[in-house]
Amino acid sequence: MSRAERKMDHIQYALSTGQSSKNMFDDIRFVHQALPDVAVSDNCIKPETGDLKMKSPVFINAMTGGGGHDTQQLNGLLARVARETGIAMAVGSQMAALKDASERRTYSVVRKENPNGILFGNLGSEATVQQAHDAIEMIEADALQIHLNVIQELTMPEGDRDFRGALERIQAIAEQVKVPVIVKETGFGMSRETAGKLKQSAIAAIDVSGFGGTNFAQIENERRRKKLAYFEDWGIPTAASIVEVKSAFDKIVLASGGIQDAQDIIKAFLLGADAVGLAGSFLKTAMQQGEKQLIADIESLHEDLSMMMTALGAKKLIDLPKCPAIITGELAQYLSMRGFDPASYAIMKNN
Repeated sequence: MSRAERKMDHIQYALSTGQSSKNMFDDIRFVHQALPDVAVSDNCIKPETGDLKMKSPVFINAMTGGGGHDTQQLNGLLARVARETGIAMAVGSQMAALKDASERRTYSVVRKENPNGILFGNLGSEATVQQAHDAIEMIEADALQIHLNVIQELTMPEGDRDFRGALERIQAIAEQVKVPVIVKETGFGMSRETAGKLKQSAIAAIDVSGFGGTNFAQIENERRRKKLAYFEDWGIPTAASIVEVKSAFDKIVLASGGIQDAQDIIKAFLLGADAVGLAGSFLKTAMQQGEKQLIADIESLHEDLSMMMTALGAKKLIDLPKCPAIITGELAQYLSMRGFDPASYAIMKNN
């Protein structure tokens, strides 16, 4: 099977397998504030993301490219949506275009459709510094995602089996490219230990990409004769992974992994995220309902965020971690076992 065919397989399987919604956000409940002393007009939903310069708290996370005409069309659609809504967008892994120049157009289309937008390039941790430079140049990227996908590769029939030296390669890229580098998982989350290792590097941000969204182990198992079923429930749920990474990494923390709506987004910010990426739910809308509906959905997300911030008495996104919430169930148990105090989130913070 060619790389292009595999890319289209991933899209079709992502739509058919869906998202597990096991990201633990359901274990968080806000403490209602009957006297919020805030007006909707007071709210500012622009995030504080440093050199990433994002204007919206929401971005289109890495999905596709490298699969011929169909992925070119999809990336073009997503780029237009990003342009119309003012949100950032990441492309899927660009390694396909670095190995086959005919696939460049499936990625470069995003800059053509969104000439002034914030765009993130994307490569795996096997990439060299030169490949990173080439990927950035290909779409005139404002930042570069480097994805970690050990579980996907192990489940993929033709995937990698050697992951030595990844941290050193990431460090070399972060030191030598001229744009911020984001290290992201691909749906299995990041631990405090991983975040601690990455903190020592020159990267600008971590995207936790937790368990609970598109499950690439399940997708790759659809392509295997002997299924590795034990990887399908493997990973750190998104809500828990935000807490893990935030405890060890003092730069920008991005959250993704099964995030469906504004309530999930607000909860991610409450736990400490600085911006939130959506992929699977955006892909489903784009493929099944089209460009106009996706634009409308994103505009609705922005409106819903402002409404919920008002109800919580938060004028800015950075005020959300100060708001009290009750954490119960599996998330409370997970955090307690990992040495975090779920009760600390139930107390209003004054500073």
